[in-house]
Amino acid sequence: MLLNVFLAALLLVTTTGIHAGGMMLALHIAKIAKKRGMTHFRILRISSIVLLMFVISVLEVLVWAVAYLALNAIEGLEQAVYFSMVTFTTLGYGDVLLDDRWRLLASFEAANGIIMFGWTTAIVMAVVHRIFIAEKGKDC
Repeated sequence: MLLNVFLAALLLVTTTGIHAGGMMLALHIAKIAKKRGMTHFRILRISSIVLLMFVISVLEVLVWAVAYLALNAIEGLEQAVYFSMVTFTTLGYGDVLLDDRWRLLASFEAANGIIMFGWTTAIVMAVVHRIFIAEKGKDC
């Protein structure tokens, strides 16, 4: 059990770092787009941030998938990515299961996913606020 908690903590720190980097990049992109006069493309600006944060989430899923492969908890990259995506999003089909030794680790991944998707929502809302509220009154 302690190994699961230690590995989960390591993976949580890793995904938090990835997400923080993604957030900083997203906000930087939003700022650059405004400076370059791309104010007429609000939907495109927001869509690009959503797409970026989706890619960041997939990268985080891959981190978990690689961990499962390294632990021999799941065989095959496709199955590891599938299990990780289903767990990270808390969809939880249950058609791929981990050995009893690692199932606690999967519950930590689900908790990690909930936190990261909440954080992503906050990032997208911050960008929407910047584009639709902070730029209000301008032709954006």
